[in-house]
Amino acid sequence: MRVRMLAAVAAVIVSGIAGYASADQPGPDWMSKQQVTEKLTAAGYSNITGLEADDGHWEGKGTKNGAIMEFHVDPHSGALTKEEADD
Repeated sequence: MRVRMLAAVAAVIVSGIAGYASADQPGPDWMSKQQVTEKLTAAGYSNITGLEADDGHWEGKGTKNGAIMEFHVDPHSGALTKEEADD
């Protein structure tokens, strides 16, 4: 009985880790990093860094109007969904 319980717990942990790892990968229908960078540049961003997939969106940092900003971008439309000064 104890072996079965340990096996079940191990399976849950492994599936959780696998789910976490795949959650931070761009989807097959997402805009490419290059396309997102072009959208951000058109929106006034420069020095874009750290652009990566995270929790269903692109996120990163860049400079806009002289301030370092953190942003989130919709992976399908390229629209900014969050932008705030990076502290």
